[in-house]
Amino acid sequence: MAMKRRAGAVLALFVTSALLASACTSGGDDEKAAESELFKNPVTLTWWHNASQDGPGKTYWEKVAKDFSAAHPTVKIEIEAIETNQLQRTRLPAALLSNDPPDIFQAWGGGEMREQVEADYLKDITDQVKSEVADIGSASEIWQVEGKQYGLPFRMGIEGIWYNKDMFARAGISAPPTTFEELNAAVTKLKAINVVPIALGAGDKWPAAHWWYNFALRACSVDTLKKATKDRTFDDPCFVKAGQDLKAFIDTKPFQNNFIATPGQNDPTSANGMLANGKAAMELMGDWNRGTLDTVATDKAALGKFLGWFPVPAISGSAGDPKAALGGGDGFACSKNAPAECVEFLKYIVSPEVQKGYAATGTGLPVAKGAADGVTDPALKSILESTASATYVQLWLDTAFGSTVGTAMNDAIVAIFAGNGTPEKVVSAMKAAASK
Repeated sequence: MAMKRRAGAVLALFVTSALLASACTSGGDDEKAAESELFKNPVTLTWWHNASQDGPGKTYWEKVAKDFSAAHPTVKIEIEAIETNQLQRTRLPAALLSNDPPDIFQAWGGGEMREQVEADYLKDITDQVKSEVADIGSASEIWQVEGKQYGLPFRMGIEGIWYNKDMFARAGISAPPTTFEELNAAVTKLKAINVVPIALGAGDKWPAAHWWYNFALRACSVDTLKKATKDRTFDDPCFVKAGQDLKAFIDTKPFQNNFIATPGQNDPTSANGMLANGKAAMELMGDWNRGTLDTVATDKAALGKFLGWFPVPAISGSAGDPKAALGGGDGFACSKNAPAECVEFLKYIVSPEVQKGYAATGTGLPVAKGAADGVTDPALKSILESTASATYVQLWLDTAFGSTVGTAMNDAIVAIFAGNGTPEKVVSAMKAAASK
């Protein structure tokens, strides 16, 4: 399932107290001895990431690994690229339980990382990455637990609706919707010209769940969401309201036939393949979608001309902040017993040079200061602008609430899409999972 150099108000969720000023020195003789042996002995690092599709993202990570090994000949990096759902929900949890986890792997921070730290799976990298944290800024806090750093982000962004500008023009939609009333009107106009309004990959669950997340963002106040993230309490009626609003939206039939079995981002038949190839007018997805759309497009030049992006619309009269956005990032962490070279490779990934190269791939928005200058795609620039104007950014709810609550929540949300779930059952599933 892939923006961060902007105004401080944007990331109110992510900004807490002083980040590094009181960081205490730890480590000891063993750690110092390990650092003194850096790059002296042959080391093989195993690296798991989610750029599994052939395209600029996967190619770029191969280059990054090759360049690092060229600079440090004692380090060999073995890459395994794994689809997001499989990586996050199956492969990685199983590997962390084993005695042979990957050395460096994709990490999404938040409650999920807290669970990994509590299970003693991750390496504390606080002392080694002080300068990188200072450069990245508040976004790095998502990869902290109790003030200690266990990973670093390489991408950060908000999600919104990617759309086909040509289809909007044909349907007589003069501007992107700013409210759900306008979005519903756009759906009606697109149906009138026999166009699938919105592509949805509910087969992978999380793309469908993100619709509920956004309805929760509109139904719940910022304080309620913060409390839910911190305490994992879901008693506020706004969470049921999110499900009710979702069901009402599903009832307008905005999605393609058989959306419940459609994959999210696999190939031209997936949801993003439908958007990329002119089979649907819209798709809700994060900033990384620009790169995945390229990998499934049969005509990349045409895609570049018709593709646009707009923020998730507001809901009139709702309790939530209409300027708030849902967002998150991708990062990497090192397993607890990974060699010291793992941390050095992680630092290299978030270095300004590598981050600028990442920005140029168009697969997401980088986090290092100045790296956003490498963003040239118009849609990605729109995301940068919207992030700068957002009043609050809520971390993806399944990441914020942790994997136990997140998995139960996503399953219950998908049941609403399938026609056998209810808004109340989503909240009941979240409460039951939180009590475990």
